[in-house]
Amino acid sequence: MVEDAEAPVVLPQAPAAAPDGGARRRVPRGARFAGAGEGTGAAEQPVEVVDAGAEAAVAGAVERLARLRAEGRSGEAHVLLAEITWWPAARFPPLADALLRAGLGADWATLLWEAAALPAERLVAAAGALEAAGMVVEGQRMLRQGVARPPGEIGAAVLALDAAGRDHEVRALLDAYVGVRTPEEAARGAAADPGRLVPLLLEAALRVSDERHWDLVHALRVAGFTA
Repeated sequence: MVEDAEAPVVLPQAPAAAPDGGARRRVPRGARFAGAGEGTGAAEQPVEVVDAGAEAAVAGAVERLARLRAEGRSGEAHVLLAEITWWPAARFPPLADALLRAGLGADWATLLWEAAALPAERLVAAAGALEAAGMVVEGQRMLRQGVARPPGEIGAAVLALDAAGRDHEVRALLDAYVGVRTPEEAARGAAADPGRLVPLLLEAALRVSDERHWDLVHALRVAGFTA
């Protein structure tokens, strides 16, 4: 594994008894999906504090959404949900609770779907807020759906986060990406800067499993990311 961005990318040698290729886990592709994948490795992150206006904002949004649904104004309801996805991350847990209590579980699912298209930093923050509030399944689902975006976008997002020193966001994003995308897809995420991205991808694969690690090593070699 490379330690310096200037050095050539060197991939580790596979063990003599490599895992059976037929055992690789495949996850459905698509712009949006909620398929099961490996859980992301939990990493320490700062807990965002709910802002003073959160309670009133949540109550108002849920009341308005319920009214729009009752009146059959689904288009306006969808626009409202799209706007809500840009709220501060700490509002997501109380919003989820309020939507579910109001019988708007379908809208909460739609909100998760929409939030998956957020910029990487906001996506990870929202997912982290949900997990910190005990909504681990929802947080991981949001991440899994969010990393369905093109590999090039993932690579660019990781480079930007890494340059900003956002280690938690880098780890959470790559753990989800490597855990649910095929090794071949994950390898394509290194194209933007193999020297920096290959080591990060391999570290994430190791956190998923030894099998995923060696599958990714092979995929990286096939993609031409070798010394």
